[in-house]
Amino acid sequence: MSDLIEALQILLKYGNPEYPTNCQHDVMMIHPDIDPGKVSHEDLTRLEELEFIVSNEDGERHFRSYHFGSA
Repeated sequence: MSDLIEALQILLKYGNPEYPTNCQHDVMMIHPDIDPGKVSHEDLTRLEELEFIVSNEDGERHFRSYHFGSA
């Protein structure tokens, strides 16, 4: 659980949407208001280590994790 909390604390530096996460098909997605393009290189690297990747699904860039999905 500490990895998830660390990732969310990093993401919080870049936005605080009212509904920050969504899980679908065992994938946790972060609200697209947190723009991956504004996240520092250091934070991107750490998020990748925590298994959050940048996805470009449906033409919107956002973070997702297959590790912290709904199952």
